Amino acid sequence: MIPPEPASAPAEDKFSSADVSEILRDHHWLIGAPSEEQNAWCQRSAALLGPKSSELAALDNLLSLIFHYDAQEVLATMDAHAVLSRYAARDVIRKLANLLLDSVPLTTDRFNEIVDALKSELDIRGRELFHPLRLALAGRSGEGELDRVILLLDEAAAANFPAAVKSARTRIIEFCSALD
Repeated sequence: MIPPEPASAPAEDKFSSADVSEILRDHHWLIGAPSEEQNAWCQRSAALLGPKSSELAALDNLLSLIFHYDAQEVLATMDAHAVLSRYAARDVIRKLANLLLDSVPLTTDRFNEIVDALKSELDIRGRELFHPLRLALAGRSGEGELDRVILLLDEAAAANFPAAVKSARTRIIEFCSALD
């Protein structure tokens, strides 16, 4: 059983690991009591995604990006067509794929290294860099909350949830395979 969150939690902590666990159970992404690893992941998810979620439905939406990923579905969206038609988008995807092919877990530090490498190699910034990256790994383009989703992928994949979570490496391989 998940211990309750302390009553003295800061006001910006809108959601707890119990809220994350509840959402996962509702979708059958978690069955029964979470393991220590799963509980730690739920705590980290609440800390990373909670401040970016105005309500429980928004948190649910961000979590669904972690537990459901189909590159063909992603590429069939208008969002994908708009992102991939922008300057250097396919270059970002290619370089990102090369950087993710190793089996090093995608941590915050590794993510920052990848972003720095993309910036220096491609000499692009802003949405031209981040929207293709977010599309390929989170399944949609958008703002910084998607970077937090990306940071949770490899940890979720390693936590052995009943729903198989695709790691960042698996997602970029699937994305590139589906890309024409």
